[in-house]
Amino acid sequence: MKDATTGKTSRLKRRAAGTDWNKLRGMSAASIRKSIEADADAHPTDEAFWKDAKVVLPNRKVVVTMRLDADLLEWFRQQRGYQTRINAILRTYMKAHV
Repeated sequence: MKDATTGKTSRLKRRAAGTDWNKLRGMSAASIRKSIEADADAHPTDEAFWKDAKVVLPNRKVVVTMRLDADLLEWFRQQRGYQTRINAILRTYMKAHV
């Protein structure tokens, strides 16, 4: 039963917006640079920006089995990333009680 799944599994849904990778692959380097320069949200970085940068690795996740009320789980599963949200809520609770 080690490889068997139990319960409902999440399914990835195609995002409505995001990067058009096929379009990007067809662009020249000059065209990409021009698009970046025209983007008000894109800010250039230099050596000073990266000087004090640190690699931050995410905490390792552990697979657990937990019993939750059906309506609670149904509510969380209405949106993509429900497990990440549950994790964030539990972490916030933990930090508030330390």
